[in-house]
Amino acid sequence: MTHSTRTDTARQLAALAHDRILILDGAMGTQIQTLGLSEEDYAGHGSGHVCRHHSELPQKGNNDLLILTQPDAVEEIHFTFAMAGADIVETNTFSATTIAQADYGMEDAVHDLNADGARIARRAMDRATAIDGKPRFVAGAVGPTNRTASLSPDVNDPGYRAVTFDDLRVAYGQQVRGLIAGGADLILIETIFDTLNAKAAIFACYEAFEEHGAKLPLMISGTITDASGRTLSGQTPTAFWHSVSHARPFTVGLNCALGAAAMRPHIAELAGVADTLICAYPNAGLPNAFGEYDEGPDETASQVGEFAAEGLVNIVGGCCGTTPDHIKAIADAVAQYAPRKLREKVAA
Repeated sequence: MTHSTRTDTARQLAALAHDRILILDGAMGTQIQTLGLSEEDYAGHGSGHVCRHHSELPQKGNNDLLILTQPDAVEEIHFTFAMAGADIVETNTFSATTIAQADYGMEDAVHDLNADGARIARRAMDRATAIDGKPRFVAGAVGPTNRTASLSPDVNDPGYRAVTFDDLRVAYGQQVRGLIAGGADLILIETIFDTLNAKAAIFACYEAFEEHGAKLPLMISGTITDASGRTLSGQTPTAFWHSVSHARPFTVGLNCALGAAAMRPHIAELAGVADTLICAYPNAGLPNAFGEYDEGPDETASQVGEFAAEGLVNIVGGCCGTTPDHIKAIADAVAQYAPRKLREKVAA
């Protein structure tokens, strides 16, 4: 994709977001679970898609690896979300960094996971657009990794850190370069529980954009981890916004951890301080004792519809437990409402 094409894509997104509330997809992991894949399926044995990378460790649960070993299944999930109403779909790359892939011995696969992940999502979007003519966009998903730069994992050594800012910057940089190479339209830094991790990701994005010669729109999404209304590293939504506003993101918002009802006051707080678009994609309620989500499409959609009715949001979708049926119901619920109006910027 050329520099001019990427600039056009950013303008097209901004124009669409001005006219209506845009729809993000739902939970990739939830859909993958329904496939009932085995270790052999994850590793690619007998699937016709031989993985170019090898590890002696078990791969079941490494959902990102399915980009290489079960690409048709991943593409079909993207396509189904698109046809359910999603304007933007996320690549299946939540854990596609060397830091997260180290758990599976698949660090060498990172570039291919991200580049192929973006290409697969793009194919699915192009298929959907060929059917109904609606423009659709691919967000390169950048997860938080399984390490935190702000907190010690050892209660007996509070000064210890399992990862450094530079470790994260390098890992995120590899991921973002792969996503750009695969043709992602946006970069979505999501499920942020530690803002220092997010700052490393933002820094890596801007390094990659400079090398590429074009800035992609950035979506930044934090997660409130409990009833205190703070991220794991201790920030309120307002503090979180002020920590990332320098990145001039296309959207800022919240995802995961909470269902829509519990997320609402925190989204309202963000909407009151941020001078950019607000994106909210909650879980389908809270998990039950078995880690499953019981909230149905209509219930989730009704609550997200209230976000829209109150003028709080510009982009909505779903996180854990949300299916294509949830996304269709959410799209229907918000269609009648205008997007949130941006706050006027106050001159310094």
